[in-house]
Amino acid sequence: MCLITVDQSQSTLLSIFSQEYQKQIKRTHAKHHTAEAIETYYQRYLNGVMKNAAAPVLLDLANEVDFAPSLMARIVLERFLQEKEQAIPSKTLISSMLRDPSQIPDGVLANQVYQCTVNDCCYGPLVDCIKHAVGHEHEVLLREMLLEKNLSFIAEDQLRAKGYDKTPDFILEVPVAVEGHIIHWIESKASFGDESSHQAYLQDQFWSYWNRFGPGLVIYWYGFIEELDCHRERGILLKDCFPTDIVTLRHSMAQR
Repeated sequence: MCLITVDQSQSTLLSIFSQEYQKQIKRTHAKHHTAEAIETYYQRYLNGVMKNAAAPVLLDLANEVDFAPSLMARIVLERFLQEKEQAIPSKTLISSMLRDPSQIPDGVLANQVYQCTVNDCCYGPLVDCIKHAVGHEHEVLLREMLLEKNLSFIAEDQLRAKGYDKTPDFILEVPVAVEGHIIHWIESKASFGDESSHQAYLQDQFWSYWNRFGPGLVIYWYGFIEELDCHRERGILLKDCFPTDIVTLRHSMAQR
């Protein structure tokens, strides 16, 4: 694996670890959701808290079977609510209870769920909040860099207000050139660009941006696999930082 970034920061390593862990969870997800597995986990939870309600029963169980604690909490919570209400609970209700375990109508289970969510490094409401905050922080950083370069742009929220559904973070009102490539838009990704995530982004986002707005730039702030930067001629450029060699229309005309 060849990376463009030479020095690997802690944030980069954490991003890589999170992506690899999520791939593993996806590969094993189905076996944890069979009827037999769900019932086994639920009965082990009941037996565990009966012996010692203060022990981290769910967290220990998740670690033992190598499953994300927040996802284990979701399985057991859904099974508990199904037994209590004699009906399948909605995903909205379960997500709300995972975000705020005080809503769970059982103090012991509420504590068990809380232990799982705060000790999960890759899944759950706490991780989602952190990822959202980090992503927003890098979008603000990119905005400040654009303003510092005196580049006029339209932000994603303005584009959505105009009715666009899939939009990059910033569209440049006047295109620029980066390393000899024309750029109409810039997308910020506060993550490491590995093959699977990049291919998903290409399919779900980047090619859509290219079709609507022309060629653009994607910044993977935590680095990316060098070989993925293979669509430059087609109109998608990858960088791991804000480019320093931006050529504006104004500069080009001044040189003539």
